[in-house]
Amino acid sequence: MTRPPARLPDSPRISDLVTLGVLTTTVPAALIDAVLVATQRQSQRHRQLPAPLVVYYVMALALYAQASYGEVLRCLLEGVRWLRLGGLDALGATKSAITRARIRLGVTPMRELFQRVAHPIADPGTPGAWYRGRRLVSVDGTTIDLPDTPELEAQFGRPAASRGASSFPKLRLVGLIETGTHAMFAVAVGRYDTSEVRLTPRVLQHLQPNMVCLADRAFVGFELWRLAAATGADLLWRVRVNHKLPCHQRLPDGSYLSRLYASPKQRRHNEGGQVVRVIDDRLEGIADAEPLDRLVTTLLDPAVAPATELAALYHERWECEGTFAEFKVSLPGQRLMLRSRRADLAEQELYGFLLVHLALRQLIYAASRKAGCDPDTLSFLHTVRIVRRHLPFYAAFSPSATASDA
Repeated sequence: MTRPPARLPDSPRISDLVTLGVLTTTVPAALIDAVLVATQRQSQRHRQLPAPLVVYYVMALALYAQASYGEVLRCLLEGVRWLRLGGLDALGATKSAITRARIRLGVTPMRELFQRVAHPIADPGTPGAWYRGRRLVSVDGTTIDLPDTPELEAQFGRPAASRGASSFPKLRLVGLIETGTHAMFAVAVGRYDTSEVRLTPRVLQHLQPNMVCLADRAFVGFELWRLAAATGADLLWRVRVNHKLPCHQRLPDGSYLSRLYASPKQRRHNEGGQVVRVIDDRLEGIADAEPLDRLVTTLLDPAVAPATELAALYHERWECEGTFAEFKVSLPGQRLMLRSRRADLAEQELYGFLLVHLALRQLIYAASRKAGCDPDTLSFLHTVRIVRRHLPFYAAFSPSATASDA
């Protein structure tokens, strides 16, 4: 017996409380047209599902993650009447027609859209987003579940389990996140069995000299540190407490200067190496905490960055976990599993989720500026409810609305 198509329930869920209209500021139709031309994916003739509409449809899959393909299309067409794409005959499109349209679009335009619109959003003075004039960013990774199909398993891999293999294939994602706003502005996607360290160089190229990058101990290695430091950004990374970092010079605040080496041989001969400042932060009186956090940083002057401030600053890295929770649980309404059963469409859908999350985070930041508060103090779930209440307002204007409309 076939199941009836999933429809949106009458009672509100988080994914139902968001409308595509809020994306128009972040991803306007003019930008979509430009990207489609640049990637040669624009519609060549009149279609039931033209390429610009399919781009918005892919993003709508993130907004209505629990609804059927047809129901998502209905919600999309109700929310973007300003598109005027040759009538609304797309409402009768079948599931197979939607899939063919997504295959024609491919992943390249969605990836290009994200790369064009994703950037840090905090202005100077934004609470929680800066440290002594430097923008706070963090690098971290996560995994995302995929449908159980041979193609997805072959493309992305499947985790091992104590008895055989796990239930679902997974892909691995590493993100560079603006800590104060939770805006993910650079990502690298790969197979599950690709380590986070191997994916990280692709996001480190987005570091800038006015940034402080935070990272956990799994990322610390000589080559990755050298690559990150070469961008001009300052680094504050945690290392394992057994990492050999001999004291070369003790500093007034209790920290000391040492060196990271590429190999034990270079350490023995004191050849090369990167000068680092080591901070041992003892966590006393904290239940279930490790007794010591060892941090290394490129901020070598204790007068510019005191050890006590850096020890407290490092814990801002945990904002990454909140970002991934928003992306993987709050936005889809339950634990995220991409619905697409083809490898190219799964990655396409992933970039749709990234664009939606970025748009919501920009909305939260705009609200925090108006309220004069830290963006972290505004609820992600409450924000999507606000968007739903303002649905008529968003639908009233085209993506090219003037500043007075905004």
